[in-house]
Amino acid sequence: MAFPVPSHLPRKKDARDVSTQVLTKVSETTLKDLNANTAASWVVELEDTISLTKARLHERISNSLPDFERQFTSAVSVQERLRSLSQNVDVLSDGLSNPESGLVPTLLDTLTSHSALAQEVADARAKHDAFAHLFRCWDELKRLTRLVEEGELPGATKAGVALEETITHAPEALQRSNVMSDLRRRCTALRNRTEEQLIHAYTRSIVVTATEVVVRPMVQAPNSTSTFPLSAVISSLSPSVLSTHITTLRRDIIAYCVDYVLKQPVTTHQTGTTDISGPTEHKLSLYPAPPGEEDLSFRVERLTTVMTFLADHLFPHFPEPERRSLPLSLATPTHSAILNHLLLPHLPSSLQNLPDYLKLTKRAVRAEDEIIVKMLGDTTGDRSVKAWVDGVGLHYERKRRAEILDKARSIVVSPPDDSSSFRVEVPLVLEEPTPLLPSEDKVHAKNGTANGHTTNGAMEVTVEDGEAEEAWGFEDDTPIQSEESSSNGWDFEDDVETEAEPAATVEVSQPPKPELGPVVNEEDDPWGWNSDSSPATGIEDEVPEESAWDDAWDENPSESEQKSVILSPVIVPKPARGLQKFAKSVPNSPALPPPKSPTTQPFLTPQLTAMKSPPPPSPVFPAPAKPVQVTESFLVSGRTKDLLQLVEDVLREGADLVSSGILTSYASGSPGSVVLQAAPMSLELFRALIPVVNATILQQSAKEPMRFSNDCRFVGQELQRIVGKLSGPKAAVRDKLDEGLEMLKLLADSWFEDAVILEERKIEELLDTAKAFIDTTHQERYDECESAVNAVLQRVRRVAPQWKAVLAKSKYYDALGAVVETAVCRVLGDVLALEDITEVESHRLSELCHILNALEGLFVEDPDHPSFVVSYVPSWLKFSYLSELLEASIADISYLFEEGALVDFEIDELVKLVRALFADTPLRANTINKLVQGHPMHGS
Repeated sequence: MAFPVPSHLPRKKDARDVSTQVLTKVSETTLKDLNANTAASWVVELEDTISLTKARLHERISNSLPDFERQFTSAVSVQERLRSLSQNVDVLSDGLSNPESGLVPTLLDTLTSHSALAQEVADARAKHDAFAHLFRCWDELKRLTRLVEEGELPGATKAGVALEETITHAPEALQRSNVMSDLRRRCTALRNRTEEQLIHAYTRSIVVTATEVVVRPMVQAPNSTSTFPLSAVISSLSPSVLSTHITTLRRDIIAYCVDYVLKQPVTTHQTGTTDISGPTEHKLSLYPAPPGEEDLSFRVERLTTVMTFLADHLFPHFPEPERRSLPLSLATPTHSAILNHLLLPHLPSSLQNLPDYLKLTKRAVRAEDEIIVKMLGDTTGDRSVKAWVDGVGLHYERKRRAEILDKARSIVVSPPDDSSSFRVEVPLVLEEPTPLLPSEDKVHAKNGTANGHTTNGAMEVTVEDGEAEEAWGFEDDTPIQSEESSSNGWDFEDDVETEAEPAATVEVSQPPKPELGPVVNEEDDPWGWNSDSSPATGIEDEVPEESAWDDAWDENPSESEQKSVILSPVIVPKPARGLQKFAKSVPNSPALPPPKSPTTQPFLTPQLTAMKSPPPPSPVFPAPAKPVQVTESFLVSGRTKDLLQLVEDVLREGADLVSSGILTSYASGSPGSVVLQAAPMSLELFRALIPVVNATILQQSAKEPMRFSNDCRFVGQELQRIVGKLSGPKAAVRDKLDEGLEMLKLLADSWFEDAVILEERKIEELLDTAKAFIDTTHQERYDECESAVNAVLQRVRRVAPQWKAVLAKSKYYDALGAVVETAVCRVLGDVLALEDITEVESHRLSELCHILNALEGLFVEDPDHPSFVVSYVPSWLKFSYLSELLEASIADISYLFEEGALVDFEIDELVKLVRALFADTPLRANTINKLVQGHPMHGS
């Protein structure tokens, strides 16, 4: 769409314009075509066009002739008026601008003359004012100089202020003149000289030091006989200087008249000097008091004396604003000084010093009223000293609590000291199995073996032939005794007299045939369980030359254990391999230790016997168990004694505080409650700080976590005794102490369990390097597995003496049994998980299992008594049979299964083991079918 051209824009020239056409033709004509005719035609065409244009103009004029004439007339009239206006303007310009008679030149000449006259008048007036002001300044300067020279310092101060005011309001003409600059310098010098003399007079009039406070009411000017009052000197000081000196004076009063007097004992002596004109000096001397003065109330008296002196002789000389502000500014520091330098530092730490201190607090309250309210004029009602004294009972108890907690913290964070450790004996009540009542056809077994059966210590055991299978407890309805009541692993059955004290006496019936074996007296028990027991009459005590517990801290294995690690299993025909352990099991006992014969047959390489059934045992009739009370001991850190003594002292102190009633009128709450709270708080510090302060040693040592568990156990036991005796005011913290008791028990158990779990985790990590005992056919893999198993053995042997040195016997075997159980269960699981075991692998796996058999020696206390490892390692029998099954024939396995010796194994485990050990034959299939039918039921 075309864009419309606005009406005000010029339009495009008409293409039919004659001149354009002619010029176009001229430009388009070549030199060859240019001739006279062509040029003549162009001229003719132009002339025609001009004529035509003129005709058109005449036609246009004639068509609008009236408008044309009107416009023409208007144009002529405008020309005439323009000519007349120009003439008038020329005449007016000449009248204004003519140099001789023009208005503007005449006016300018008149104004110039008037301006010069006005300037002369202004200059004369300025000079007059300047000289008049200058003479006035000179007079004031002379007066100031005279006053300064005569020593009239107050008058000189006023004259100096007036002169400076006059100089400041000087006329503008003098402001920058040299004479005014000189006057200003001389005025400043005289004022500074006056200020210096005033300051000197002030410092001579008011002296505040640690030895004296001096106030001179009349001041004599330096190098002059003129005297004037101190108030005039202070009033004459400039505001800035006065503010500075008041700040300094306030600092000196607080330091030397308040803090100094309250911090140490002083004596005061007030003197005064007078002359004809009146008092000239007031002096208060301060002297250190004799060393024997201990009454703190004297310090309050001295403070009252000093502040009275200041209020009477110093403060009245200050101007009215400072007379009120200066004493008020001393009120808050005096409050703080009484509290921080007198009451708080001397808050007693013992109940016997509290009455004297309460007298001091009452005197401090009176001093606050006398000094701060009356003398210093503080009427705001801020009685901070009285408010603090009203709660002095709470402050005393809080301080005691803080001191007690600091002492508890120092006890707790003290480095462990083995020299201060001690052993704690605790009673342990057990049920002792009494001798079994045999039938007529009985066979006695004592001290280990009788008729091929293994017994536990000196307890008399009678076994009939027909009861051999029932002795394993395979039937569901056969009652099984607990480990506590039936196990003989602790050697509690040593012969003792029944007349001994019940707390340390073990009553055991005497065997009818003492000649069958020696009875070992356990008086050298490292835990001291039977330390008070007396040997049985008629039997000689036979103490071994070296007890198994005498080498508790020796990490080197015994000779027999070293041999047990390197000995290879004895390879013999396998018609009844592994039956010996089944035949030598103790009836009706969960502790079924393998036989131990150090001289002839190591327990790591049991020899195979001929395949035959053991002789049937005689029936036995167990008698009811009797409770036996023995003692065991464990190692405890020496700081626990200090902590418990601190708790008892705190409880005693709190009770004494309540019974005294001395704080009844001061305490806002229950007196003694805050002090009593320090007892459970000390235990909280013990529980919280020891794991943090000793974090490194608790993580790196196997012994220290157990010792901390013992500490918590011992503190809990003693705390239980303390709580049981709480009465009267002490009963207020019974709930907190009971809560702390529960926390200590929980902490003791958790640290014990965590230490065991940590060792179990390390055992697992060591066995991880065995890689599930795969490919032991290769010597390199076997060496890796052997190294892993030996590392486990050495780890357990290193941990055992450390635990044994600190733990109680029961806790020690529980912890050690858990670690050994972890090791044997891991080996059992890895071996039973193998899908294929070659003959070479079976021999080597059996050798690896035999290495861990050396751990059984850790559960032997007496060489003449069998091991009680089964009581604490539930999987030990299963693990022992595993080493035999790995080298047993399929007939041996079938026989052991039929006799019920493999009840510890699951059916799936036995089936998987048979498939891994033996090739696929009809005999293996028949054996697996027999195993799948389940364990045989005996005695039904």
